[in-house]
Amino acid sequence: MATMESLIGLVNRIQRACTVLGDYGGEGMSLWEALPSVAVVGGQSSGKSSVLESVVGRDFLPRGSGIVTRRPLVLQLHKIEGGSDYAEFLHAPKKKFTDFAAVRKEIADETDRITGKSKQISNVPIHLSIYSPNVVNLTLIDLPGLTKVAVEGQPESIVEDIESMVRSYVEKPNCIILAISPANQDIATSDAIKLAREVDSTGERTFGVLTKLDLMDKGTNALDVLEGRSYRLQHPWVGIVNRSQADINKNVDMIAARRKEREYFETSPEYGHLASKMGAEYLAKLLSKHLETVIRQRIPSIIALINKTIDELNAELDRIGRPIAVDSGAQLYTILELCRAFDRVFKEHLDGGRPGGDRIYGVFDHQLPAALKKLPFDRHLSMKNVQKVVSEADGYQPHLIAPEQGYRRLIDGSISYFKGPGEATVDAVHFVLKELVRKSIAETEELKRFPTLQSDIAAAANEALERFRDESRRTVLRLVDMESSYLTVEFFRKLHLEPEKNTNTNPNQPGPNADRYNDNHFRRIGSNVSAYIGMVCDTLRNSIPKAVVYCQVREAKRSLLNNFYVQVGRKEGREWVNADALEIFGKLKYSIRSIADPGYTSMGETFVHMKLSLAYGALKERLGAMLDEDPQLMERRATIAKRLELYKSARDEIDSKEIRIWNLRIKRNGCFCRLVDLVRQSYACALEKPNHA
Repeated sequence: MATMESLIGLVNRIQRACTVLGDYGGEGMSLWEALPSVAVVGGQSSGKSSVLESVVGRDFLPRGSGIVTRRPLVLQLHKIEGGSDYAEFLHAPKKKFTDFAAVRKEIADETDRITGKSKQISNVPIHLSIYSPNVVNLTLIDLPGLTKVAVEGQPESIVEDIESMVRSYVEKPNCIILAISPANQDIATSDAIKLAREVDSTGERTFGVLTKLDLMDKGTNALDVLEGRSYRLQHPWVGIVNRSQADINKNVDMIAARRKEREYFETSPEYGHLASKMGAEYLAKLLSKHLETVIRQRIPSIIALINKTIDELNAELDRIGRPIAVDSGAQLYTILELCRAFDRVFKEHLDGGRPGGDRIYGVFDHQLPAALKKLPFDRHLSMKNVQKVVSEADGYQPHLIAPEQGYRRLIDGSISYFKGPGEATVDAVHFVLKELVRKSIAETEELKRFPTLQSDIAAAANEALERFRDESRRTVLRLVDMESSYLTVEFFRKLHLEPEKNTNTNPNQPGPNADRYNDNHFRRIGSNVSAYIGMVCDTLRNSIPKAVVYCQVREAKRSLLNNFYVQVGRKEGREWVNADALEIFGKLKYSIRSIADPGYTSMGETFVHMKLSLAYGALKERLGAMLDEDPQLMERRATIAKRLELYKSARDEIDSKEIRIWNLRIKRNGCFCRLVDLVRQSYACALEKPNHA
């Protein structure tokens, strides 16, 4: 019995811990729902409170008209050996109540704290533990009384709200229903029995309690109900005789009320043959024994739920991240690991493991060629502009053979147009890389808990991308300038060897060189420059993407956070420690050695240690600031950690209790086997004696 009573105590402790963590039951399967409990259900004025007080042996519940119980009361009874009765509330763990009138007031005050002075109800339970030598180990949940109409001050939905709350408790398969019905009313109209029948049609979980037997009309009795003829349950009905209102007004002691109840049943002509199975004391023992049995039956399923929940909580902790150590070395290592995680995601975007990197190729394959096609070469190399540029280049002395200066001016002017698409390509790739940095930070699960570090990494990465963009822009502009600085001579030499198209073969017409300034001449110059620019365009179309990839994409993959790594190591003091501090320490050390007074040595070394400590403290503070987590995430992790600790301790305690039970079984079985062996030996000896005779 001691082992089973300790199991009830274990269930009590787990229920209290569940309440602290916000698990009140009634909201889906949880540890609370898996724990067997006894829910007390009854209509208003059914005598529900009086039954509970009779079971406890104390007058401690608030009384009044209307809805008095407006929050579930989890009443945990603990049998103690000797000593006086006392009570404790979960919300006031350091306060011990020995005056049960104060317990009644505390219940009322704690109810008002959640629901206010109104007549609203709440599903947040009040936990009350009562320790007494006059109780059995038992847990009861007192629920608000069922009602049929809303009275003044109550919302119209109060009837449905109370029934919904009560139903959320009693419909669970692990809930034992204690249905309270007054004997002076027809059992067919009992609210408690009606609800119990709906959620427990077989009656396997329902215990029927009939109150107010002494208030029935003369000549009537409740034997049909108590003996199961009116409404049969799997468990026996129990009759209760509560204190009368006069007894309550006179403050009749509950122990005296119990004695009076026993006398009533023992002397009653109707119920005398049932006296041993009537009364509050018998009800408490019956419920305690049944609760022990149910707990024992449910232990495997409870352990299965606990193990499943532990796995889920561990997985959730792994997902949101474990707590970070306060040591600066561990913090620095964590920061570097988080940066590497981000870097992996970023590279996956670039290399094709994740979407986004293909947009860079889109810039090279679509945006750059489209921009090159839109360059105004037709206007720049029109015959009118070619004539203007060539004439201005010749100056006062027209060219003798070929307008080389005019060619160069036309080519330089055309090549300068390539700078715009080149810079636009650099900026477009820069925008894509910045977007990939943003996406990579958002997709790095490990970083989600550190908003400050996210901002620092984003700032460092964008700063590095700015440097890469500047270098890429300079490189692209150099490529364009290189095309202007040295022209491909072979291209123009081949032009000199090619015959002019549409050459006039009539000997009476002047030759091609007769007038070097006619329209055909300028048209040919424009055509030659256009052909050369086309060749340059093809070259830059291939070389600009190479320069951009080399200066921006390649560097982003190789060294996006290199400067950030350096800054983390040097930030707020590491640089000072490695340079200035050592220099100061060296100077002080040299001065100290030259002074005989040891006091100077102590003062100098202390000064340096103070400076080093300040620098180290600044570094530690900076690292801690970078790992400053989202407060909501920290709160969630703390809640998960508490729940995990609760479930693990519950599993360990249940396991230890189970081991004790099995050991007890083995010991009992061993004793039984030895007893059987002795009986067999005695029987064998008895059979042998006649033979000897």
